[in-house]
Amino acid sequence: MSTGTVSTPPPARSRAEIEQPTLRTDRYWVAPLLTFVVFLAFIAYATFRAFQNEYYYAPPYISPFYSPCISTNCVPMPGAGEVHFIGSWWGLSPALLILIFPLGFRMTCYYYRKAYYRAFWQSPPACAVAEPHGKYTGETRFPLLLQNSHRYWFAAAAVFNVILTWDAILGFRNAQGEWGHMGLGTLVLLANATLLWLYTASCHSCRHIMGGRLKHFSKHPVRYRAWTVVSKLNTRHMQLAWASLFGVALTDLYVWLVASGVFSDPKFF
Repeated sequence: MSTGTVSTPPPARSRAEIEQPTLRTDRYWVAPLLTFVVFLAFIAYATFRAFQNEYYYAPPYISPFYSPCISTNCVPMPGAGEVHFIGSWWGLSPALLILIFPLGFRMTCYYYRKAYYRAFWQSPPACAVAEPHGKYTGETRFPLLLQNSHRYWFAAAAVFNVILTWDAILGFRNAQGEWGHMGLGTLVLLANATLLWLYTASCHSCRHIMGGRLKHFSKHPVRYRAWTVVSKLNTRHMQLAWASLFGVALTDLYVWLVASGVFSDPKFF
């Protein structure tokens, strides 16, 4: 039997109004600050080396910033990747064109997105920390929409890894082109190529290529095995990203110092 009274629904709960950007008491800002400093240092170094346009070939070693030699204005480097794809119309440093591809791969990498979003854009600076932006559109609009091109940059990075691996193999020749040589620079180029392959293989796109869209792993044992290996590497994607970044910079620095005569490449045989 109705009593004629109408029940009032409870008031809707709203989000807590907190004036502070975060209630965290730890030094959460240290990690994005270190990322900002290291990234900025690498960008500054790579930009300087790209515009320097010299000291990038010390027979038989070539800097990864300048390989392959794609224009005719490269220093003479017989047998070391003189492909001259673009001929003589490009008058600036060839590194400015070459670095587009590894840069595109790293800038669209899932880990690097997290790293520079936090360090440079503060979006957000850390977990449970409010970001300063009033509106968030994610990666649905230009320019962040270009992050979807990561799979294509992955293919380009794999091609460059093959080239840098060949450069490392050429490090077993002496300055006269004779095989049977190995110096410290040979090991440096080999380590750089290895780190780049590990970083590329640990990429999320590589993991998807190996095992994506498969409904039954049992019907594809080879792809399943490859997927498991890549998945293990994927758990170390962050560490491999940093190691390969330092590796490519230090490799270029080594070639620069040898080519400029700061020291001679130690030879083992």
